[in-house]
Amino acid sequence: MGAGAARIGTPGSPPGPALCIMGRMTGGAMTVPTWEAMTGEQRGRWEELLDGVAALLPSGAVCAVVDGGPYPAVVADRLAARLGGRGRPCTRVGGASSLTAERTPGTVTLADGPEWHARPPAGGWDVVIWLRPRRAADEEAERDADIVIDLHDPAWPVIRQVTGRLAGRGEWYIAESRAFFGPRAETWDTRFGDDMPAYAAAVGEAGIPCGATALDAGCGTGRALPALRAAVGPAGTVLGVDITPQMLGVAAATGRAEDAVLLLADARHLPFADAAVDAVFAAGLVPHLLDPAAGLAGLARVTRTGGRLIIFHPTGRAPLAARHGRTLRPDEPLAEATLGPLLAGAGWRLDAYDDPADRFLALATRC
Repeated sequence: MGAGAARIGTPGSPPGPALCIMGRMTGGAMTVPTWEAMTGEQRGRWEELLDGVAALLPSGAVCAVVDGGPYPAVVADRLAARLGGRGRPCTRVGGASSLTAERTPGTVTLADGPEWHARPPAGGWDVVIWLRPRRAADEEAERDADIVIDLHDPAWPVIRQVTGRLAGRGEWYIAESRAFFGPRAETWDTRFGDDMPAYAAAVGEAGIPCGATALDAGCGTGRALPALRAAVGPAGTVLGVDITPQMLGVAAATGRAEDAVLLLADARHLPFADAAVDAVFAAGLVPHLLDPAAGLAGLARVTRTGGRLIIFHPTGRAPLAARHGRTLRPDEPLAEATLGPLLAGAGWRLDAYDDPADRFLALATRC
């Protein structure tokens, strides 16, 4: 444990060359690599994640619990050590220790596992950290969690969800987005098949005029760029923005960006003047926005009056949710009853909404 981290009760995980834990996962034992067994890049990923979680914790006295899958003790131990290294007092608890007795100003009291999760301290848990050990989400558990960490690859953890009251703390969003999408960039296109005709069809339905300036916000590997170039013609301009360098690298390597300008930037804070573009294409972007209303308003800011917004995904919402092991909710940003008011509040008018199994497409006009 690092300086500033104390432990009460039963230790969480034994030392050794690897931590082999029997957990609630199909397939039995899973191994979490120790610091010594990981590559420098993997250690850096863990450290970046732990720093991100530490920055998300509120100031003052905090009671937090780590739960989910077979790794909560490992993650809690590493988080406690990282907090101590950052100079924040942290008390690790286990066994029959009393949480309330250790709740002191400025101290993080950190527990782990389902037993602790089920018996919160007086006033409840301030922060619940849920570990996702599979690709599919545990909807109920994650809905009640404050921070969700994807641990299906124990050597490469990624924060995937943060509750609204904590989301504005720290600089976790960019780092975690890059950590998730970066390693997937090289195989992104092969994983999802040849869906570029679907992208082209969506661009075609938007009616982008020749000579226009078109922006692909969150362009990824550039699957929409050729269609956007065809739409605006040689006199137009195509811009591709993404937050992940590896995604832009693939877009350039495939030749899709030959007639486009690629920019490494955050789609939430676009580096363009007001009313700079005539059309915005956003494939898979909206569900990843921390604040969809603010994100859509940002897209509206850079779009001229009468300009077009194309919100697209090559798979409909229902099959996409099933692929990720979850069910659709009526309050999701892309649900028709939610999206219309969201767009209206951000300066758009929803003109068309189509959500069959083989695609999602919503078209809007800048008011």
